[in-house]
Amino acid sequence: MPSLYDELLIALHGIWNRRWLALGVAWAVCALGWLAVSMIPNSYQSRAKVYVTTQSVIQDKVGISPAEQEKSLAALRQTLMSSDNLVKVVRGTDLAGTVASDADIAARVGMLRKNITIVSNDDNMFEVSTVMNDSSISDRANARIARQVTQKLIDLFQQANIAGNRDETRQGLAFLDQQISETGKALAAVEQKRVEFEQRVGLLPGSGSIADRVTAARSELNQLEPQLAAAQSALAAINGQLGGTPATIAGAGPSGGPTALTQAQADLAAAKARGWTAEHPDVIALQRQIAALGAQGGGAAAATGTANPAYLSLKSMQAERAATVQMLQSRKAQIQADINSMVSRQITQPGLATEQEKINRDYDVLKNQYDKLLSDREEVRLRGDVQNETTGTTFRVIDPPGEPGAPASPNRPLLLVGVLIAGVGAGVGSAFALGQVRQTFPTAQKLAKATGAPVIGSVTETLNPARMAERNRKLKMFMGGCAALGCACLLLIVVEFVQRGMA
Repeated sequence: MPSLYDELLIALHGIWNRRWLALGVAWAVCALGWLAVSMIPNSYQSRAKVYVTTQSVIQDKVGISPAEQEKSLAALRQTLMSSDNLVKVVRGTDLAGTVASDADIAARVGMLRKNITIVSNDDNMFEVSTVMNDSSISDRANARIARQVTQKLIDLFQQANIAGNRDETRQGLAFLDQQISETGKALAAVEQKRVEFEQRVGLLPGSGSIADRVTAARSELNQLEPQLAAAQSALAAINGQLGGTPATIAGAGPSGGPTALTQAQADLAAAKARGWTAEHPDVIALQRQIAALGAQGGGAAAATGTANPAYLSLKSMQAERAATVQMLQSRKAQIQADINSMVSRQITQPGLATEQEKINRDYDVLKNQYDKLLSDREEVRLRGDVQNETTGTTFRVIDPPGEPGAPASPNRPLLLVGVLIAGVGAGVGSAFALGQVRQTFPTAQKLAKATGAPVIGSVTETLNPARMAERNRKLKMFMGGCAALGCACLLLIVVEFVQRGMA
């Protein structure tokens, strides 16, 4: 430890002996450093904080998810830094007075793209900052333009948020309308082709392919068989009952009571009084009975007896069931003929099924696409209305941009002090380095160690009064130089703050 202490004292002694060199190097380094610091242009920064949120119950209901909303905000943030928006910023601020051509505008746009920063965090807070350090204009103009640029960006941000969704919705609806029109024309052409094919071929009723329609027709034919059998059985039962029922009833005449015609008319009037319509089966039977009695004549009924109402009712039921049997037989014959005709066409023209399948496939594809386009258009319209008419996006300026009163960079007071420290360090380092290059022996022990020979003695320096006065004068000059270096640094710091106040 004593040897280390001795080495430190020796180093300090060597630096002190070369103190004028250290002072000169310190002055030179400080002068050059302070000159370089003075050449750095001031940068004025204007900041603003904007809160943007996209929370809306209605938007969630129509399918606008929070992730999709955040994605739209990210796209909006990137759009703000586009060349078109930056040109608007240049023309909408005092920068417009510094441009005279398109090349100047392009240069200003490039400068703004480097100096504008838009940062967002997890709390939907956007921080917009602009830095201006144009050396061709004054510091006050730089500060004012920084605030104007930041405010213009906020205005564009808000305008893009309001108008962006409307433009996107309008363009999307126009595109969907065009696609719907083209798809609708193609669908109408395929549908017309399908109608022409069915008319040309004479397909069975129903939907689907030829095989499906034939299968459906056969299924209907199978269902008609039991219906026809039941109808024929019912007709045979009515015929049996009709054979055992007399047409007239003896003993009744005009003097013995009302005729059958009068009774039937009374029954019809009573039925209508109960609210029965003309389609009611009993009303139809009574009407037929009245028509039959009218055809027979009242005199014949008086001579031969009264017509039997049961017989007349059975006759009307017989007619109805006979008509039903005939209808079912006709339907069966028609379906069977259609099936036979279609099977024959399939045998003679095997390409019909393929042609129909192709037409149906094209129709189904176009129909699904057309329906999807209609659904998409309605969804886009609804989402656009929700985004434009509701407050789904909340835009609020938390911290408006202000005109900076002091430059954000460089921090000249700190740089001036740093240059002073660097200059002093450079001076001390140069003196120490020179002492290491020019090796001397400040003590007898160091000389003995270096030579390996014993040192008999050493002669100390004796100063007379004149020499002492000279040394004191030089010491005062050195201390004055050091003090002047510190005062120069302090003066530059004071000048910097004065300039800030004037700006």
